[in-house]
Amino acid sequence: MKSLTPTQLFISFSKIGMSGFGGVLPWARRTLVEQDKVLSSEEFSAILGICQIVPGPNIVNLAVCIGSRFAGIKGALAAVLGLTLGPICIVMLLALIYTHYSYLEAVQGILRGISAVGVGLIASTGIKMLRDELRFPAMLLVVAITVIAACYYQLGLGWVLLIASPFAWLLAQKKARKV
Repeated sequence: MKSLTPTQLFISFSKIGMSGFGGVLPWARRTLVEQDKVLSSEEFSAILGICQIVPGPNIVNLAVCIGSRFAGIKGALAAVLGLTLGPICIVMLLALIYTHYSYLEAVQGILRGISAVGVGLIASTGIKMLRDELRFPAMLLVVAITVIAACYYQLGLGWVLLIASPFAWLLAQKKARKV
């Protein structure tokens, strides 16, 4: 396993934090899995799965998990600070600017465009993560159950977890035996 210092974690997560606003998950996956090769795609998906069921923002939970995995408490703090420090400063500056120019039609159009880009980035990350599951097609059953429960029946996260988790656990056991 590759070792990272708190400084390296701070720099990596600073890059991630400064890469996008309101949706840095695609950048986190790209940086940690594809560019830096710190985690495998499967490890990233597993850690993200855990981070999605615990309270708090998924990306901050991800920073804590990865930071502590590589450098303990100092690594977790460095990763979270790297992720949040730059964007907080920029958001404060943008808030000041927005209070003066929010009435302009161009500003409103820019914000609509930014939201469309965010949706596209999240969708592309979901598709990349789905490709990993295609290696074990039975796991697509869990994906289908999750989508149906969340989108069609509009169930909350707790209910979706209660419904999908037993299937996911059984299939993960099968998948682990194959490997």
